[in-house]
Amino acid sequence: MSSLFPALTGGSAAARPALRFGDRSLTYAELASAAGALAPRLRDAGRVAVWATPALETAVAVVAALQTGVPVVPLNPRSGEGELGHILADSSPSLVLAAAGDRLPPALDALARTDVDAHATGPAAEAAGADPAAPALVVYTSGTTGPPKGAVIPRRAVSSTLDALADAWGWTGDDVLVHGLPLFHVHGLVLGVLGPLRRGGAVRHLGRFSTEGVARELADGATMLFGVPTMYHRIAEALPGDPGLAAALGGARLLVSGSAALPVHDHERIAAATGRRVVERYGMTETLMITSVRADGEARAGTVGVPLPGVDVRLVEEDGTVIGGYDTDGTPVGSTGGERVGEIQVRGPNLFSGYLNRPDADAAAFTGDGWFRTGDVAVRDGDGYVRIVGRKATDLIKSGGYKIGAGEIENALLEHAAVREAAVTGEPDADLGERIVAWVVPQGPAGSALGTELADHVAARLAPHKRPRTVRFLEALPRNDMGKIMKRALRHD
Repeated sequence: MSSLFPALTGGSAAARPALRFGDRSLTYAELASAAGALAPRLRDAGRVAVWATPALETAVAVVAALQTGVPVVPLNPRSGEGELGHILADSSPSLVLAAAGDRLPPALDALARTDVDAHATGPAAEAAGADPAAPALVVYTSGTTGPPKGAVIPRRAVSSTLDALADAWGWTGDDVLVHGLPLFHVHGLVLGVLGPLRRGGAVRHLGRFSTEGVARELADGATMLFGVPTMYHRIAEALPGDPGLAAALGGARLLVSGSAALPVHDHERIAAATGRRVVERYGMTETLMITSVRADGEARAGTVGVPLPGVDVRLVEEDGTVIGGYDTDGTPVGSTGGERVGEIQVRGPNLFSGYLNRPDADAAAFTGDGWFRTGDVAVRDGDGYVRIVGRKATDLIKSGGYKIGAGEIENALLEHAAVREAAVTGEPDADLGERIVAWVVPQGPAGSALGTELADHVAARLAPHKRPRTVRFLEALPRNDMGKIMKRALRHD
């Protein structure tokens, strides 16, 4: 197999910037040298854990392991002792890689430690002959329904996803990516670090996201911004009083949002202020990337575009009826448009190999003919654009004989001037089966009159059967590290 990172082999890219974290940076030659110095200490390792702080050392550690053919288990530095203990027992890494100054928690005491020197020198390591099916990463899911599961991501999934995104986004070695995403998830690590390195471009990591940092880097030559909806919401809020931020965003080649749906209201505010539309893409740990709005296509708010090259996608109803798919050139086939909601199922080289030590979970995740059940539900527009309406387990509400996606109700609520944040769930109802419940963070004082006004707003904007039957006001919505709303924490006692 050819290298995941051709630019590390030298040549014209050697002097080009590769990584910058704050005021610390590495060229491609320096990254190859640092990874090469670390590689001999990894060759006999079965798996290695990486203490995934937003720092040069994390990138060097991951590159060194991948170049050596050793699978990486990224560790979230904010994980609790119990979660870390479970991940270490399940994945059995032979050592942990960390920056010399990092203090590791007691859960890692029994594991051999190797400090990473981002400025060490050594011969470039090359993973010649590595099997495309060989594991590259073991990334643990969020564990919302039990202990986190380790998704084994093969090398072919990394390379195929990044190459498909290059096709969709026109991503080249001339691009400079800026982001402030954590490096223990697919978004920040695979797309946000390995993506630029595979293209021969550069990444500038903000360390901690700020609108000031985004404006500074985009004004200083960065061409692409990756973020999650929480980040873009903060950008939208800051734009009216920050013409420099608006100008910087307007000069970017590509603004990409992922990890959760970006509310239509924020889409429109950013477009109005900057003249640039945010591109959404869709994926998950087990699949890497599945669909995206193309850079040369229409950036349509509320959709995640079309399947990436090489990825098969279909929508399937609960009884197994396939209501929509795509042929080999991406043309939609089957049912299109309308209100038919189906689960997204996926096949392709982007898929994970399975869950580590969990054949039971593998059996539940895949159909008999090899399609992966994402658990996400969507509708498909007539031209093939996918609109995700939520998770099957938490966002598909069956009320009064209708199947209703929570996402479209949330977008409608966010269009109201009195709503800062919103989430929608279903609760058991003796008459309707489930009633629609809206959880709202208001812009100001709230009461029963506002609740009625918001319910009427949704009914008028969408349809009467999508009206929230209950509106509850909160000071904040519960979110995880990636900004996703944790709906299972929304319970009325």
